[in-house]
Amino acid sequence: MTQLKEKTRDRLKESTFGLPEERKYPMPDKSHARNAKARASQQLHDGNLTKSEKTKIDRKADQVLAKD
Repeated sequence: MTQLKEKTRDRLKESTFGLPEERKYPMPDKSHARNAKARASQQLHDGNLTKSEKTKIDRKADQVLAKD
């Protein structure tokens, strides 16, 4: 997974994020989408994320992963 530089991350559309209202869990490509799903699972387990937030992140990641 390539690391997102701050300028690149700032230029991403809100629709690219798993939680767009907070601009968290960016998913510009498949590797970031897989990472977002893994991090969301960790955060849910640690109690830092709600089940509905995780579902929202997973749904967005699945869309990115389904692209050609």
